[in-house]
Amino acid sequence: MKLYYMPGACPLATHITLEWIGQPYETQAVPREDLKKPEFLALNPVGSVPVLTDGDLVLTQSVAILEYLAEKHPEAGLMPDDLRGRAQTRRWLAFVNADLHKAFSLIFGKARYTDDPSAQEAIAAGGAATALRLFGIINTQLEGREWVTGTRSVVDPYLFTVICWAKRLELNISGMSNLSAFYERMVADPGVRAALSAQGLLN
Repeated sequence: MKLYYMPGACPLATHITLEWIGQPYETQAVPREDLKKPEFLALNPVGSVPVLTDGDLVLTQSVAILEYLAEKHPEAGLMPDDLRGRAQTRRWLAFVNADLHKAFSLIFGKARYTDDPSAQEAIAAGGAATALRLFGIINTQLEGREWVTGTRSVVDPYLFTVICWAKRLELNISGMSNLSAFYERMVADPGVRAALSAQGLLN
């Protein structure tokens, strides 16, 4: 298996998952300017990461990749065996991907929507406000839990990745004690630290 990534971007979730699985894999960092080159577009016509290759299989989109890895390696315990457990895992995975991640796309991608600097700042501010509201929901979900769904799953590395973005942007999530405790547990995890180190993100 081989993961194509940009340091600190959403493929970090896949990188951590690969560490948790504990099977051999390769990684390749992709500079932003290479995303639109023909060689990379042959892998992903959208021109974005992550991309995971496994033999002749080429997968894009974080949710598809994370679920594929969890189902290919059930021994890692990252997707529950029971129907309801899988549904809850997919529910929270979709929440992080489609809601929380999307809010950050307004911050990071504000220039895509308008050339007006004041409008860009308004878009980014709206994204930040939405992200904080959604973090509040996750903070409540984490009450009494070490992991988002109660057991370790593919949701957790994705949430951790997005929390890293919040810290980089200095969004004030300090009052969310459950979220902060989750972040600290993840930072201390050997697999997380290995992925962060490999991407040059470990202080």
